[in-house]
Amino acid sequence: MNIGQLARQTQVAIDTIRYYEREQVLPPPRRSANGYREYGPDDVRRLRFIRRAKELGFGLDEIRGLLALSDNRSGDMAAVRATAREKLQLIEQRIEELQRVRDALQELVAACPGHGALSECPIMSALAGERG
Repeated sequence: MNIGQLARQTQVAIDTIRYYEREQVLPPPRRSANGYREYGPDDVRRLRFIRRAKELGFGLDEIRGLLALSDNRSGDMAAVRATAREKLQLIEQRIEELQRVRDALQELVAACPGHGALSECPIMSALAGERG
């Protein structure tokens, strides 16, 4: 199949496929006699794997590691679980940080009457570091 067909089957943009090839997350495709890229079922599986991993928040370096583990079918799943557990911990930390940011912003919004002189705005004061 060509790159357009691969893009449709995997719901990944053509430019993204080329990017993954440059970043060596997706292996270089075979080339036809006329120089066009040719892809097969293994490329579809690998690209779907990459897309799903990205959806779960894994970065390209992490995905490279997961793909290396995936390519070694005789390996143990403990490394995959450890990688997923690390990602989960990072996501939980981000959620906690976002909740703190949300709470602080809610307080600022609640403290702001929404009218009056800008010099009296508690949001602007907090952003300027004039308020704890």
